[in-house]
Amino acid sequence: MWKEKFIARLYDRHRDCLQLPTPQSICAVLDRLMQLMFPELSNQQYTYQEELGIELEVIRLELIKIMEKMQSYYDGNPMDLVERFMLILPEIYENLIKDAEAIVQGDPAAKDTREVIRSYPGFNAIAMHRIAHFFYKNNLPYIPRIISEHAHQHTGIDIHPGARIGERFCIDHGTGIVIGETTHIGNDVKIYQGVTLGALSVDKSMAETKRHPTIEHDVVIYAGATILGGKTVIGANSVIGGNVWLTKSVPPGSRIYYNIDQNIK
Repeated sequence: MWKEKFIARLYDRHRDCLQLPTPQSICAVLDRLMQLMFPELSNQQYTYQEELGIELEVIRLELIKIMEKMQSYYDGNPMDLVERFMLILPEIYENLIKDAEAIVQGDPAAKDTREVIRSYPGFNAIAMHRIAHFFYKNNLPYIPRIISEHAHQHTGIDIHPGARIGERFCIDHGTGIVIGETTHIGNDVKIYQGVTLGALSVDKSMAETKRHPTIEHDVVIYAGATILGGKTVIGANSVIGGNVWLTKSVPPGSRIYYNIDQNIK
């Protein structure tokens, strides 16, 4: 008897998910788009511009297939959303080129943007985030989180698709970075591995409030720093040292460091 009940319960879940696009199909289109925009990631070589146009159209049609399965879960028009995404794609691309250039400028080990695009996990995570964020802003369920988790699995960098990130964002190394849903990051910000931009509380009642910090323009946050709270603002042109724990705002131009000597007895 237990077996029949178990199978019946599983069947109900499988039936409910039949109308949803699979994570694999979403990630396949995402990877195809990344390879189209950045040939450094692709084995495919295009000889003519017309071939690029055909590939872009194939990607558009694949997105439409995915959105057709979202009809019951999305309040808007999924087809219109695809068209709006295609229209904003050049802007996303230009922002990603700026991100790659910022990484080159911020990392002495980086040779050029081709190396960054091909091999830097920070760039990969930023690229997928900017795509996921578009769909998140347009209240599309499921898909933005699938994209962000795809990036997380491949890079070790966990950026919620809701996070607002400005231009020329530089992630150096990147492993273990966590950026929460309501984080606001300005332009020309650089962060290192192990940084957490998180919430002071995980209370479910705070789901609709700003729970994560605001990082203003031209801020550097070094490895292992933890900055928490929706009211916490890191002023422009500040430097936050490694392993610092912050739950309060700091004014522009601050230099915040953890002094280990103060903790030696």
